[in-house]
Amino acid sequence: ERIKSDALLLFVSFVWGSGFIAQSIAAQSMGNFTFNGVRFFLGAVFLAVLLGRKIRFEREHLKGVLIAGVLLFAASTLQQIGLETTTAANAGFLTGLYVVIIPLMLWLFGRETIHWTTWTAAILAVIGTLFLSTGGAFKPAAGDWFELAGAFVWAGHVIMVGKMSRKMNNLQFAMGQFAVTAVLNSLGAILLERNTAPLPPAWGAVLYSAIFPVALGFTLQVIGQRNAPTTDAAILFSMEAVFAALLGYLLLKEQLLPLQIFGCFLIFAAMLLAQFRQFLSFMVVDSHSD
Repeated sequence: ERIKSDALLLFVSFVWGSGFIAQSIAAQSMGNFTFNGVRFFLGAVFLAVLLGRKIRFEREHLKGVLIAGVLLFAASTLQQIGLETTTAANAGFLTGLYVVIIPLMLWLFGRETIHWTTWTAAILAVIGTLFLSTGGAFKPAAGDWFELAGAFVWAGHVIMVGKMSRKMNNLQFAMGQFAVTAVLNSLGAILLERNTAPLPPAWGAVLYSAIFPVALGFTLQVIGQRNAPTTDAAILFSMEAVFAALLGYLLLKEQLLPLQIFGCFLIFAAMLLAQFRQFLSFMVVDSHSD
């Protein structure tokens, strides 16, 4: 079950990475609130159709669903606000810091014991993200504070998903957080983006993003985190930057410098190291059974 969950979360990273291409297309003619509002609304509708008459939320679960939706909205909004006064490279690196923030929060507030392999893998992933996103040259900008705040919110969202995925039906939880995020983004679009006039190509990007990164990606995230430690999930999610860079290189003809390629290898090494402890445990159990 653990191996299946990790494989599922790695696939989620790939799906999210592919979403950057759609987002870059939509951003040319569509506001952030409009884009997120529409795609999360479509994602919620898609899951509602799958669930049919099985849609039911227990009162004890509503708080968790609401918090997850608010965190998802806040994280994406902070990221977008930061991008107005910083570079995409800085945003990618600072957002990736949630890989270290998650075990730190679980250690400080959850009183969880974090294995040394997890700390090492998290630090490797952060260094790899630095090289991949910035090419090793980080230049501070005003919007970096918003990106850093967003990293803490993303960390909170991953932790919340990990908790709620073990408490309630995964599809219902995913649909619930999508609905909350869609409503909040729709309010933002009505208040701040009234003059937005999306071009036809943007709607194709919205549809792709609604089906894959949202409906498929965020839903499989919930299912995958059910049997995977939250810290491992965070490290696996750092592969999103690698997939985004590779797809950008293959499809958008974006450049990849040698140091960026080295960053990809560091993130990949971090992912393998995160699985090292589980592999050792499996070997010990297997040897005892023999």
